[in-house]
Amino acid sequence: MNGITHFAINADDVPATRRFYERVFGWRFTPFGPPDFYRIETPDGGPGGAIQRRRELVPGRPTVGFECTVEVADLDATAAAVIAAGGRIVLPESVIAGVGRLFFFADPDGNVAGAIEYRAAAE
Repeated sequence: MNGITHFAINADDVPATRRFYERVFGWRFTPFGPPDFYRIETPDGGPGGAIQRRRELVPGRPTVGFECTVEVADLDATAAAVIAAGGRIVLPESVIAGVGRLFFFADPDGNVAGAIEYRAAAE
């Protein structure tokens, strides 16, 4: 627990970015969920990942780079700890049906990451 469990690559041109990672690392992509969202399958079975259309987790700031999500045991306690430690919630909690609850936060220096509490019964 509390390790990186998921990463996402944000892209303006999803097909071209997919081809890049297929050629460079041998990754495979499977459509999943919304349009322009694909799960990444790495040859060594590494941490789960996705490629998706670029978005703004912080309004006015397109997300550039890999977006990481940390698995936590208690999402509410983690949100409280983020605030108490000087961070802030930048994208409030949402539910991914059948997966769990998720929110995104910024640390005191503005680095953004996600926290997820896996819960198969999430709706």
